[in-house]
Amino acid sequence: MTGADDTITLANVVRRFKGMRKPAVASLNATVRAGGVTGLVGPDGAGKTTLMRMLAGLLEPSEGEIKVIGLNPIRDDRALHARLGYMPQKFGLYEDLTVQENLDLYADLRSVAGEQRKKTFTRLLEFTALAPFTRRLAGKLSGGMKQKLGLACTLVGQPDVLLLDEPGVGVDPISRRELWQMVHELAGEGMLILWSTSYLDEAEQCREIILLNEGEVLWCGEPKALTTQMAGRSWLISSPDENNRQLLQKALRLPQVSDGVIQGKSVRIILKKDASMDTVADSLTLSPERLAQTPPRFEDAFIDLLGGAGAAESPLGAILRHVEGSKDETVIEARGLTKKFGDFAATDDVDFSVTRGEIFGLLGPNGAGKSTTFKMMCGLLAPTSGKALVLNMDLKTSTGKARQRLGYMAQKFSLYGNLTVEQNLRFFSGVYGLRGRAQNDKIASMSGAFNLRPIFNHTADSLPLGFKQRLALACSLMHEPDILFLDEPTSGVDPLTRREFWLHINSMVERGVTVMVTTHFMDEAEYCDRIGLVYHGKLIASGTPDALKQQAADAEYADPTMEQAFITLIHRWDKEHASGS
Repeated sequence: MTGADDTITLANVVRRFKGMRKPAVASLNATVRAGGVTGLVGPDGAGKTTLMRMLAGLLEPSEGEIKVIGLNPIRDDRALHARLGYMPQKFGLYEDLTVQENLDLYADLRSVAGEQRKKTFTRLLEFTALAPFTRRLAGKLSGGMKQKLGLACTLVGQPDVLLLDEPGVGVDPISRRELWQMVHELAGEGMLILWSTSYLDEAEQCREIILLNEGEVLWCGEPKALTTQMAGRSWLISSPDENNRQLLQKALRLPQVSDGVIQGKSVRIILKKDASMDTVADSLTLSPERLAQTPPRFEDAFIDLLGGAGAAESPLGAILRHVEGSKDETVIEARGLTKKFGDFAATDDVDFSVTRGEIFGLLGPNGAGKSTTFKMMCGLLAPTSGKALVLNMDLKTSTGKARQRLGYMAQKFSLYGNLTVEQNLRFFSGVYGLRGRAQNDKIASMSGAFNLRPIFNHTADSLPLGFKQRLALACSLMHEPDILFLDEPTSGVDPLTRREFWLHINSMVERGVTVMVTTHFMDEAEYCDRIGLVYHGKLIASGTPDALKQQAADAEYADPTMEQAFITLIHRWDKEHASGS
C-alpha cells in the first residue's frame, strides 16, 4: 500500500492571479506516486508551471490543500526543501563557472560535505557522463549537457522528490533520450518524479499522466489507455495530383477531420468521432489505394481531447505577395562552407543548395554545428572559407542588399522585451523601410493574421511563449521577404501552437517563399521537402524525410520514425569513424 510519505496529493487545489479572468489552476484533485515517472502534460498556459511552483512551496494555493511526501509545501517548507529537488524551466546554472564549480556551489547550498560529497560527485558525474568536462565552463556546454548538469545539481542533495519543469525543451533527440534513461533509473530506485512537458512523445514515456488545459484536469491515467480510445480514427492519405501541403489544407477544411499533419510522403489525418472515412475520401477524390489506416498515437488523442487542431488555414496566403521566379532556381547555396574557432572547425566544408519555394531543414544534435552553419547562411557570421550565397549574392560582400530580401526569426526571439507588441511591430517595419500609410497598413494586416490586436499594449516580455512566437514571426515578415530563416522557431511550444505555426509556413511556401529551418522536433522535419543532417560540423546525410528514414532502416526498425532515423544515422557515423573506416 502506498503511504502519504511517498505520494503527492492535491485536494481541490485552486490558484488565482490578480487580473486573470480564470484561475491558473482550477479545483485540481490528483495523486502522484513514487516508483515511476508521472507526466504533467498540457498546452501553453495550461497551469503546469504554476502547479510545479506550488508543489515546490514557491506559490501558495488560493484554495485547497497540497501534501508532498506528507508535508505542506508552505508550512513545512524547511523540512520539504531538504528532501525535494526542483529544476525549473530556466535552471540557475552559473555560466561563468565550470561544471565542477557549479556542483560545488550546489553542494555548499545543500550542506553536502566530506566523504559524502566526494561519493555524490563521483556518482553524479558518472551518471550524467559529465566526468570528462568538469573544467569546462557551463556557458560553453551544449544544450543537452546543460540540462544534464542542471539535473546533476538538482540531485546533489539526494532528494526523495524530483520536480522537472520542461527539461526537454531545446534538447536534441539523443540528449533527450539520455535524460529519460537517467530519470527512469531514478524512478526505478523509488524516487517520486513529476516531469512537466508539452512534448507528447515524452508523455508516452510516463507511467501515468495528468493532462491539464486552462488549469483544469482533462484526463488522468496511463497514456496508452487514452491512445486506445482513438482506434480506427487515424489515417494516412496521399494524392497523385496535389502536394502534401495542398492536400493537408483541403483535409483540414472538412467537418469530418479533427486534425492533420504531414508525415513523410503522406498526410496523417484524425477523424472526428463517428465520422466516415468514405465521406472524406469522396470529398478529397481519393481512390482506396491512397488510404491506409495507421495506429493511433498519444498526440492524436491529445489533440482530439482539446477539440481538434482549430485553424484550418493561415490568413497569410491572402495578404502576402506571390514571389516570382522559377521553382528550379537555386536561391540558397553553401559552397565548401567552413567556420573555424581557433583550431576547432564548427562547420567543416559543407555543401548544399535550396531551390525557390522549398522548405529545407537543418537537423543535428546540440553542438553539432548546425547553428553556426545557419548563422553563416543568414549573414550573421562570416565564414572562414567557402561561400554562403543567397539569391546568388555572397553574404560576405553583399550583406546589406541580400538582407532586404531575407526574413530571420532567431531561436531566442529578437524582440524588445520592454516594448509593447505594437511598438515591436512598428520598430521592425521601420527597420525594413516601411513608413506612413504603408507601415500602418502592414501592421494592421499582420496583427489581424496573427491575432495580436487584443495584446497590442502588452510588453513582449509579459507574453506567453506562443504569442512571443507569433509576434517574432510577424516582425520577420513585415517586408514580405523572398527567403525566411527560422532558427528553432517552435522550441518549447505545445502541439496546437506548432500546428498553427506550420500552417503559416505552408501558406508562405505556396506563395513562393523559400524557408530554411532548424529544429529539434523530429515531427517538424516531416514538413521539410529536404533535410540536411549536420554532425561534428559535417553534412553527414541529406535528402527527403523518407529518403533519410530509408537510409536508416535496419532489422530493428524496418520502418523507422524520423527520430529513430536521426539517432540511427548519427550512431552509424560514430561507429564507422571510430573503426577508422
